[in-house]
Amino acid sequence: MDIKIEQSWKTQLAEEFEKSYFADLVQFVKQECASQTVYPPGKLIFNAFNQTPFEQVKVVILGQDPYHEPGQAHGLCFSVNDGVALPPSLHNIYKELRDDLGITPPFSGNLERWARQGVLLLNATLTVRAHLAGSHQNKGWETFTDAVIRRIAEQKERVVFILWGAYAQKKGAFIDPNKHLILKSAHPSPLSVFRGFFGSKPFSQTNAYLQSTGQQPINW
Repeated sequence: MDIKIEQSWKTQLAEEFEKSYFADLVQFVKQECASQTVYPPGKLIFNAFNQTPFEQVKVVILGQDPYHEPGQAHGLCFSVNDGVALPPSLHNIYKELRDDLGITPPFSGNLERWARQGVLLLNATLTVRAHLAGSHQNKGWETFTDAVIRRIAEQKERVVFILWGAYAQKKGAFIDPNKHLILKSAHPSPLSVFRGFFGSKPFSQTNAYLQSTGQQPINW
């Protein structure tokens, strides 16, 4: 795997990279890449970190699994490459963005523009076997991304954590609400979007909090 991770994250997560579970995880992913099609491509597994250095993180959006069909996953949760049709959850995110802020979203589902402004788009699991959702769960990625969230929650202040759905909310359960803003709602999936995602206004709430704490709002 041709993996490089941005220097500030390399420093913050140095202890994790030395742990035995991470060595086992790397070995598993290498074996999968040698025998299967794995998404995203190796050089993009840590794309969320490379796009959003540790010191720039202002917002964290938690996803679960990378997309598992060709051309979709590029290392940012809910995001797809330019020219790829919008997945249903992202379509619903864009609909809420329009209803919340009156913004007409772009045709592209590439969310790098958010990442470059300090929005860490973090999946709980960073790789997946093609056409097989959840295939790389419980192999060590969740332990690693728990450590990422804990590092942000403990080392930084006034970060907005956007937790869509029960999985993300459970993963972020230890975040101190006195230090950070935690926004919870239903997941944007078509299965749950009408259970509280639509109308939750995460984008305006995020920007109001950032401005109230002297930070630059996100140009969504």
